[in-house]
Amino acid sequence: MLSSEQKKQDSYQHCMAIAQSHYENFPVASKLLNKQLRLPVSAVYAFARSADDFADEGELSKEERLSFLEEYNNELNAIAQQLTIWSADKQQAFYHNSGNKIFIALADVIHQFKIPINLFYDLLKAFKQDVITTRYDNFNDILAYCQLSANPVGRILLYLNNSTSDENLSYSDAICTGLQLINFYQDIAQDIDENDRLYLPLDEMKQLAVSENDIKAHLNNNQTQALFKQQLSRTQNLYQSGMPLCFNLTGRFALEISMIYMGGKLILNKLEANTETIYLRPRLTRFDKLKLIWQGLFLKYYFSDN
Repeated sequence: MLSSEQKKQDSYQHCMAIAQSHYENFPVASKLLNKQLRLPVSAVYAFARSADDFADEGELSKEERLSFLEEYNNELNAIAQQLTIWSADKQQAFYHNSGNKIFIALADVIHQFKIPINLFYDLLKAFKQDVITTRYDNFNDILAYCQLSANPVGRILLYLNNSTSDENLSYSDAICTGLQLINFYQDIAQDIDENDRLYLPLDEMKQLAVSENDIKAHLNNNQTQALFKQQLSRTQNLYQSGMPLCFNLTGRFALEISMIYMGGKLILNKLEANTETIYLRPRLTRFDKLKLIWQGLFLKYYFSDN
């Protein structure tokens, strides 16, 4: 039988395997991260990735998806209860009693870095919302979703790096919300075609005479272009407001965040430059990737014109 320490380390390795099997822009196991952060980051990622799969992947019914997510909520409840009585003996008992490796690692991360557990509850709320909500009446409703789905990720990373000043948390929220919006706008066609989801404000669509059927038909005209430009302009301003976070951080973590920021900036610029169709997902060339490294290294010398 594995000891508590062995079970914890085995759980971390399980999370790392999940992280390394995916390619998303979440900074999983990045060589830029300090070595001591790679396992904690992989545990956070494994939690978010697996919960997202319950919400989106496969042929599960809506009820089955919500049931799986509720099981994750119960696992968080167990961690929350454990945190109130954390001790070496209780910790060992928790590791032995829990059968989910993701939550064994996650419990250790939350305790070790003093991360507010409500950030993980917020992520689960967002995944549940993915299952039951496919339309948003206005931009404030979309922002409220981003506060659950995106902002907790940035805040968790700042806790892992011990960089949680109020200023940094605010800048992080701007970047994370911006990244979520950028993801929406590069995936308009995929979201509507595959999941019947639309992350464009219905009231603004109505004002510009754009219907849901127009989006479903991939109609590209003056009205849809005007709607798209309106979303991008607002996102550009929001995203830019978070850039000072890159200057406030230091070391490898600063470089990691800077490259994530520049990656989002590059995609946003490509979306704005595309006048052919709003439904074409931007692709990064080899030169683009080299540019990201260069701009990440020298971000302090780059401003809004990049």
